[in-house]
Amino acid sequence: MTRIRGLLRKLGGDQQLRNPDFRRFWFSSILTNFGAQITLLALPICAALLLHATPSQMGTLAALGSLPFLLFGLPVGVLLDRSRRLPVMLCSDAMVALSLASVPIAWWQGWLDMHWLYAVEFVLGTGYVVGGGAEQIFVTFLVGRDGLIDAQSKFAATESASRLLGPGLAGILVQALGAPFAILCNVAGFTVSIWNLRRIRACEPQPVPPEAHVLRDMLAGLAFVWRHPTLRLLAWTSACWHLLFYGYMALYVLFATRVLGMSAGMMGTAQMLGGVGVLASSVLLKPLTRRFGAGGTVVIGLCASSIGFMLMPAIPRDLLGSSNASAAAYAIVVFWLDCGATLFFLPYLALRQRVTPDAFLGRMTSTMRFMTVAMAPVGAAGAGLLAEHIGVRGGLAVVAGGALLLTASTLLGTRLHRVEG
Repeated sequence: MTRIRGLLRKLGGDQQLRNPDFRRFWFSSILTNFGAQITLLALPICAALLLHATPSQMGTLAALGSLPFLLFGLPVGVLLDRSRRLPVMLCSDAMVALSLASVPIAWWQGWLDMHWLYAVEFVLGTGYVVGGGAEQIFVTFLVGRDGLIDAQSKFAATESASRLLGPGLAGILVQALGAPFAILCNVAGFTVSIWNLRRIRACEPQPVPPEAHVLRDMLAGLAFVWRHPTLRLLAWTSACWHLLFYGYMALYVLFATRVLGMSAGMMGTAQMLGGVGVLASSVLLKPLTRRFGAGGTVVIGLCASSIGFMLMPAIPRDLLGSSNASAAAYAIVVFWLDCGATLFFLPYLALRQRVTPDAFLGRMTSTMRFMTVAMAPVGAAGAGLLAEHIGVRGGLAVVAGGALLLTASTLLGTRLHRVEG
């Protein structure tokens, strides 16, 4: 009881939690994080199990989800530097909710095919480019630069809870309702989130319209990132990591369901251990950042996620003669991947925000996303094509080799681990 009272006093004294607007923003983040776990499992299961997608089609599906970063990343940055971010977030969430709602409707009417899912995935990616960029800048407005690490720790704890509970819930919903109709739960979450975000009272100042042409602003954002040594190093490292991560994302559902023989419910349960990995990273984030700096923590996350990439293709179908043992091994690897990915991504976000002046926040965010995730379609489509020729396990083995090379080159060839932030 004493520990519980101490925790409550600590939370009650948290200045961010005393801010009602931050609480509303955080609550919406919780809703969308839980919903994302359902879609993350249900959408590729629609493709793999209901529509019998080939590895190449799964690669195309993952590639289309990241293609909007390449197409819209730079102009969105200019938009965010010229607009209030909250209305942008609301419009983006509404667009995503409508696209998700179309999946069960199309399945019910008999229209659902891979091309329909391609379109939905592209809209989801567009919503993340626009809305995700606006969220990253809006949270800086709400908490200030000095509060970014604390805020990101809270978001990591939220994500850990969603990763801990969401996949199991998603697996149950997929098995009980079917993958298309399970997605409706995410639609409901987005609907409540939109209503909640509209209640935020903080008045974000309208950015002063720049006199420069849109194209000139885009080029200025590119030049700013390229000339900044820390941002340039982060961009190169993150671009290579996203190349590998999206290659993994294109194949992991096929690997779990077709190679390891896991059901949707079993896969969802195994994915829950990823939430423990995110929880562990949220607990470790602040002490690791204090000890090793933001750059050092990014490198630690890179090493941990690379371990996960390298272990995944080594899991046999019947470990110790049991499919349950294989599922347990899969869950442990997911733990390492999620822990490492969170330790890589959160200090990376905070570091790039802290070194960027206000006037460039929107363009920096979109430019970094453009430069880093531009390689994601290549990774996803390439992994799908490789898996067509050398098998799903072979495609994941190539991702593992790339992860080993990236880790070694980052540790030995850069000074990222010495960046304090």
